[in-house]
Amino acid sequence: MTRVLIIEDKQSMADMLAKTLEAEGFSVLSSLTIKDGLDLLYRENIKAVITDLKLPDGDGLKIVKTVREGFPFIPVIVMTAFGSIETAVKAIKEGAYDFISKPFDPDHLIYILKRALEDLTLQKENLVLKHEFSKFLKMPEIIGVSSQWNSVMEKIRKVAPLKTTVLVLGESGTGKEIIARAIHHLGPRAKESFIAVNCAAIPKDLIENEIFGHEKGAFTGAAELKPGRFELADKGTIFLDEIGDMEASLQSKLLRVLQENELERVGGTKTVHVDLRVIAASNKNLESEVSAGRFREDLFYRLNVFPIIIPPLRERREDIIPLARHFLGLFSAEMNKQAPSLSADSEAMLLANEWKGNSRELKNIIERAVILCEGPVLQPEHFNFMKCFLADQIGTDVPLSEVAQSAARTAEILRIETVLTQTGGNKSRAADILRVSYKTLLTKIKEYGIKNR
Repeated sequence: MTRVLIIEDKQSMADMLAKTLEAEGFSVLSSLTIKDGLDLLYRENIKAVITDLKLPDGDGLKIVKTVREGFPFIPVIVMTAFGSIETAVKAIKEGAYDFISKPFDPDHLIYILKRALEDLTLQKENLVLKHEFSKFLKMPEIIGVSSQWNSVMEKIRKVAPLKTTVLVLGESGTGKEIIARAIHHLGPRAKESFIAVNCAAIPKDLIENEIFGHEKGAFTGAAELKPGRFELADKGTIFLDEIGDMEASLQSKLLRVLQENELERVGGTKTVHVDLRVIAASNKNLESEVSAGRFREDLFYRLNVFPIIIPPLRERREDIIPLARHFLGLFSAEMNKQAPSLSADSEAMLLANEWKGNSRELKNIIERAVILCEGPVLQPEHFNFMKCFLADQIGTDVPLSEVAQSAARTAEILRIETVLTQTGGNKSRAADILRVSYKTLLTKIKEYGIKNR
C-alpha cells in the first residue's frame, strides 16, 4: 500500500485529507509540524508528501528542499491558503511536483497525487534504463591474448577512425556485435547512435518496415509516420547482423543506401537522406552465397570494403581461460558472490572442449557453473556438461600434468570421427569442415589410429 505523509498544522484539515486518501486506498501518516514530518520522512517508507506552506515551525519549502536533496523519487505537493503565482513558481523551483491553493476539490488533489506517483515511477524507470543502456552501449570489454585475436584488434584500431564500411565474418557466438560496437566507440561517431538490426531475427514481412520505416497510411494500421532503423542511426552507426539472410528484394534497396546515402520509407515517395556508417556481419560464406545466386554480387563488394574475420574459439585456445575468468568475475558480481577461481582440472576440461557455440557457449557454461558453485574454487563437478564427455576418456591414474593434453587429444579424436562420419569418409570435405589442410588431417588420422570410414 502506498504511504503518503501529510504535514498540515490544522488537525481538522489533516483528518479530512487522511480520510479522503484512505478511501482511495492510500496509507496515511500525519504531522502538525516540520520537525515531526521530517522525523516520519526519515523513519517511514514514504512514497509521497503533501505539505502546507505555512507551518508553526517554519516554511513548508524546507520540506520541499529536504525531499528533493535526499529523496529524489518522492513527489511533494504543496498546498496553501496564500496562493499566488510567485509562491507557486518558488515552490516548483525548489522541487515541488505541483502546487494547489486552498480551498480545493479533494478529487483534484487525488488526481494530482496519482499523476505525480505515475510520473515519478516512470522517471525512476527511465533513469534505470538509461543507466543500464549506457552500460550496454559503453566500449565493450574485449578479452583475448592470442595472436589471432590481437590481429583482429589491430584491424579494429586501423578502421575505427574512418567511415569505411566493415564486414565482420565469423561463426555464431564469436562476438561479431562486440567487434562492431568497438569500431563504433573508437570512432568519431561514438557519441551518436549505434543501432543493431538482426536481419535473421525479424520476420521477412516486417523487416523492410523495420529498416526503412513507413509513411502514415502506407498500410492498414499505419496511423502515423514511423522512422526506420536507418533514420534512427543517422549520424551514427548501423550494424546489420546476419546480412546473408536478407531478402533479395531488400538487398537492392540496401545497395542504394550504401551508394547514395538515401532511402524511401514504405509507402512514401519522399527521399530521406542519411549520414551513417554501416557495419555488416554474417556467419555465412557470402562469396558462396553470391555464387549460389542468393546474395547480390554488387552488394557484397560494397560491404566487403574492409573485412574482419573472427577465428572460432577452438582456433585460439589461449583465449579460453582469460575469457572464462572474465565471465567468472562478471557473473559473480551479478550474483553478489565472491568470484571463485578455476581448478587445474576445470581449466583442462575447458581447454579440451570444442566450443561449437564459441564465446557465447563458454559464457553460458560459466554462468551455470557460478550458480552451482558454493565454494571458492570451480571444480570439474560444476561442469557436468563435460563430465560425461570425458569420464570414460581420461583414466583415473592420469597425473594432473597430463590431463589437459589427454583431454585435448580426446576432443580432437571425437571431432575428427564425427566429421568423417558426416562426410561419409570424404577426407577432403572433412578437412574443409575442420579448417585444416588435407595433409594435417591425414597426419592426425594416422597419429590417433582413427579407422578409415
